[in-house]
Parts: sequence; C-alpha cells; structure tokens
Amino acid sequence: MGPRRSDLQMSPDAMLALARKAAELAVARIESLPGENAWDGEFKEGLERLLLESPPEDGRPAEEVLQRAVDDILPMTTRLDHPRCFGFVPSEPTWPGVIADFLASAHNVNACTWLVASGPSQVELTVLDWFWQWLGYPKGSGGLLTSGGSAASVDAFVAAREAAGNPERPTVYMSDQSHSAQARAAMIVGVRPECVRKVATDGDYRLDMKALARAVTEDRATGLQPIAICANAGAASTGAIDPLRAMADYCRAEDIWLHTDAAYGGFAAITEKGREALSGIERADSIGLDPHKWLFQPYEVGCLLVKDARKLEKVFAFGTTVLQDTIWGANHPNINDRGLQLSRSFRALKIWMSIQTFGMSAFRRAVSKGMELAARADEYVRRSPVLELQTPASLGMVCMRVNPESAGLEEETLEAVNREVLARLFWDDRAFVSSTSLHGAFALRLCIINHSTGWDDVRETLEAMERFGKDALAA
Repeated sequence: MGPRRSDLQMSPDAMLALARKAAELAVARIESLPGENAWDGEFKEGLERLLLESPPEDGRPAEEVLQRAVDDILPMTTRLDHPRCFGFVPSEPTWPGVIADFLASAHNVNACTWLVASGPSQVELTVLDWFWQWLGYPKGSGGLLTSGGSAASVDAFVAAREAAGNPERPTVYMSDQSHSAQARAAMIVGVRPECVRKVATDGDYRLDMKALARAVTEDRATGLQPIAICANAGAASTGAIDPLRAMADYCRAEDIWLHTDAAYGGFAAITEKGREALSGIERADSIGLDPHKWLFQPYEVGCLLVKDARKLEKVFAFGTTVLQDTIWGANHPNINDRGLQLSRSFRALKIWMSIQTFGMSAFRRAVSKGMELAARADEYVRRSPVLELQTPASLGMVCMRVNPESAGLEEETLEAVNREVLARLFWDDRAFVSSTSLHGAFALRLCIINHSTGWDDVRETLEAMERFGKDALAA
C-alpha cells in the first residue's frame, strides 16, 4: 500500500488525463484561430452573472472545471496571437515556450538564487548572454529577466538614481512619444510627476535634441538634478527610433544615465536591417526588452540589460539572516540581487527551449517578415485613394487614417470618421486594430509582428479600412 495522498493531490492517471485534455484543447484553439475574430469580450454585468459566485465547499470533476475555463473565461480576450491582431503590440508565442512554462510550473522553480535554482540561474545567464551580444553590449554586461518592460524600467531608474548620488530633486527626460510605463517607473523611484519631462519630437516623432538640451540646462539652473534620459528604440505609437547616437553623445558629455526603451523594437537587432536601424543602442547604460513581444514568448517575460551589472547589484543586493545560506562564492551570482523580485518564476526556460527548438535562422525570418509586411502596408497606403499615411513604416509598425485628398475635411470631422472606421473594424471585421494620437491627430495604427501573419491578413484589413471609410464619408 502506497503513501496516502493529500487532499490536494491527484493520481498519476488523473494528472495525465487532465494534462492531455488541456493540451488537446489548446492545440485545437490554435488551429481554429485564423477563422475566428481577433477579439471577443463581454460586458461586466454578463460576466458577473456567469462567474461571480462563492467558492465551492466540495470540488468538482477536474475536466469539468477545465472545460468551463475554456468555454467561459479564456475566449473573453483580445486574441493577441491571432494573425489579424494588429492592435497595441500583439504577441504570438511558440509552442515550446508554452510547454516550458508548464514544465517550470510543474517543477515549482523559484529562480531567485544559485542555491535554490542553479540550473535555471545558469540558463537565465545564458539567455542574457545571447541578448547582450545581439545588441552589441560589451562582455561583462548583465541584467535579469523581469515580468515585463514596466518592471525593467523601475529597476533601471533605481540604478540610475543611485548612480547619480540619489539626489533630492531628481528629473527624468523622455520624448512625448514614450510609453507611459517610463513615466510611471520614474515616479515609482521618487521623481515628482512635474519633474518627469516630456520632450518634444520632430516630424518623424523622434526626440528633438535641441529641446532636450534646453530642458536639462533650464532644470539644472533651478537646482533640479537629472538622473536619466530615456530613448525610444521603437516607440509604442509609431515604431520611431530616437537619435540614439546623438543621445549617447549628449548623455556622456553631461554625465547622465541613458536608458533605452526597446521593449517592442529591440529584438529587431537579430536581423541585419534591424541592427542597422538600432545603431547606437549599444551605447546606452541600460536597455529594456520584452521577449513576450517580438521574440514570440508567452506572457510574461521582460528583460533589463545593464552595461555594468555591478550597478544593479550595488543597489539591490542585501544580505539578510534568512538568506545567508544562499551565498555561494563570487562566481555564482544570485539574480535576485539585480532587481526588485526575490521570488521569481523561471522565465528563461521558454526562451531557451524556443531557440533551441527552432534555431536563430527561423527567428530572424519571423522578425524580418514583420518588417517586410509593414513596408508593404506603407506602400499600399501611399497608393490608396482613401487612406493617408501618417507615419512611414518603422520596424513593424505603420500609422494611417482615412482622409481622401478630395474630401477637404476639418480635423474634427476626420477624427469622427476615423473613430467610426475603428468601431466598424472592432465589431464587423475579424481583425483587431487600435488607435493612437500623433501630435493631436487621431491615427489608426497597425503593429504587424505575429509570425503567422501573412500579406493577405494585412491587405484585407487595409481593404476593410477603405470600405468602412467610404461608408463613413458617405454618411
């Protein structure tokens, strides 16, 4: 007679049956995805009626619970891995990445210290080594994997603040196109909201260097102390890349930390075209990346790279009594000493398994395809009698709006027409498209990076924009 199982254990046969059923449902969902809409959802009242309930005192059959999750909960989402999901920054994970998360959870890994997780720690260091080489960082660079770009920015700004001597009146600078995560991270580390400077951008939505220098000079004259400047390497709205080399020159001359937000665009560096576009990124003090975007990994995994990893450890490494056993010599780093998390999921495994399975050539082709499709969308819009290009394709992103040359519409009317087009796309088309505001002008925005997306997906979405635009103009 074997040992008695606890009330929270299942038999091996039951475990395998449940895992098999879950895998079958997941694969079926992936296979059927292209024929479905890229978005589905429900109003709060409807979901409350379906899901707001007291927890059961006695359990139910596991496969019944699984089926309910698949039927009632998981479909109520934006399907970010859909080939026609172009909104925000979509994400289409590899299957080895999905399996890696399953395995890491099943092994209950806490990737915090070498003593607790030596194998996972080495895999994370290996993946980070890949990343800094792709981006041109020098040997000896370091960092850590995070929950996402937001956490990476917080860690970076903490390091920047301490490198600047933890001043009493800190300021941080970023372009008016920077992601809100950068401003939020600055405020979290103690920068007052009014001291988070939004610097003007030029006609290509790139940070204006003269405006930056003027802002820094004026702030220093009033006793404020700059701690960091944030560059975009693929701005969230347009894909724009700030003048990275000029910003690096300026930050070096002024002794200010340069952080580059490459959450979306950084992995373009694995391609020749992307590496050229991101030239200068290797001079930043720190770089934020999101492998759960253009490296095709499941949520959640972000990354912070720092040219000198010791600047992270100087801030975050704390020796405490309960963790004293985790010290394993100078050459065995504890990754929790580089960021704000102690308990950490094993995020590196999905990246490692995906790249080991498919190889870098497949990833380069997938990233290149996104840039190629964005360039074709740019050409299509330039030829369209209905659509107007608002930003040229940059990396995998392009912005446009309905605005026929002969219409002569006021800006307010144009916005109303384009909001109607967005609504029609949302309700009447399979694609999911999002919008943005560019120097005050409403724009429809396509982010084309999912690896299963083809030209037909892009073209038919653009054709739907034209069709809905004509309807809106006629009304």
